[in-house]
Amino acid sequence: MVITLSVPPVGYEQHTWVVDASSGLASRARRASGSGPYRSTVPAQLASWRERIPADLAADAEEAVWALGRFDAFAQAKLGTGGQMLGPMSAVLLRTESTSSSQIENLTVGARQLALAELGRRASTNADIVLGNVHAMVEALRASDRLDEAAILEMHRTLMAPGAPGALPPEQAGRYRAELVWVGTSGLSPRGASHVAPQPELVAPAMADLVAFMAREDLPVLVQAAIAHAQFETIHPFADGNGRIGRALVHALLRSKGVLAAVAAPLSAGLLTDTERYFDALTAYRTGDAGPIVAQFAAAGRFAARSGTRLVEDLVGELDAARDNLRGIRPQAAVWRVLPHLVAQPVIDVQYLVRELGLGAMAAARALATMAERGVIVERSGGGRGRVWQHSGILAILDGYAAGLRRR
Repeated sequence: MVITLSVPPVGYEQHTWVVDASSGLASRARRASGSGPYRSTVPAQLASWRERIPADLAADAEEAVWALGRFDAFAQAKLGTGGQMLGPMSAVLLRTESTSSSQIENLTVGARQLALAELGRRASTNADIVLGNVHAMVEALRASDRLDEAAILEMHRTLMAPGAPGALPPEQAGRYRAELVWVGTSGLSPRGASHVAPQPELVAPAMADLVAFMAREDLPVLVQAAIAHAQFETIHPFADGNGRIGRALVHALLRSKGVLAAVAAPLSAGLLTDTERYFDALTAYRTGDAGPIVAQFAAAGRFAARSGTRLVEDLVGELDAARDNLRGIRPQAAVWRVLPHLVAQPVIDVQYLVRELGLGAMAAARALATMAERGVIVERSGGGRGRVWQHSGILAILDGYAAGLRRR
């Protein structure tokens, strides 16, 4: 194997696992095969890592950073930094990224279901789980100016909020794990797993080292982000949600280093185009080669910039068509305040407009009625307080983007 960017490989500790027989969930044969010796990972130290980065790999990473910066600048120029559109567009890009990140772990959800979950309406279990990922991403970006352990724990607490589907018990949300975890097909035993994370007592010092590594200012940003992500996934510091938090951490790092200032680029969408290569790159990192994971993030960055630009243009096109439909309505009308928010929330109701825009209930109802009469939105629900309206064109674009990733 030719190593393209050398990093310290993980070490290993030998331990013995005994399958718990008290639950009665495993047969005698499965208990026997699952019990025995296994190796758990000892993560390498990164805070003082020094290595010459090959010119071609550095150039690849810098090209991706340039593309991401250009995408961020395009979004600001297209939407206007002081206008109504940048915030909602940033929100929908963040949701697109969160959905793709969840999809890497086979959590698939449609745009309408996710929007209904945001309204607090009955939606799929996956939608509620992905919504937790959206909120964790928001917390990650909010914490980008202080990427310390407290911020990472808060991201996890947000993702695993008690009461949400897939949430951890309150004593585990926002705390480092107190038990062994592994990546593999068996829930009974780490024997035969593709990756056995470090023992719980190694997690806190490894995370302190990772935070120190992320604080460095002497590394190319995308190289630093890719290695930080791979190290986080190697440590696997939480009982659940490590993949989603690890990818959110990349966005926080890119925001803190000034690469993405206004929007969240769909980086996970780029990783989703070839998940097998992404997982293989994580394995290569643990054997001492960070080249493949840096290359994966560079490719994902270029893909995110290209596809994100097309997505923004398509969504702006829907808003432009809606403005044409609303032509002639007085400039002070509430519909003009509602319109940009359809990008971030393509399914809306009266309560949403009251809560998020501060409209009165009557003004919100009139705005929805006017937009429906002009063909901007359509009602897709029953009567009374259960009524919701949707922008079908925006939903189709978001679902089409996700479907395109799955086809790839």
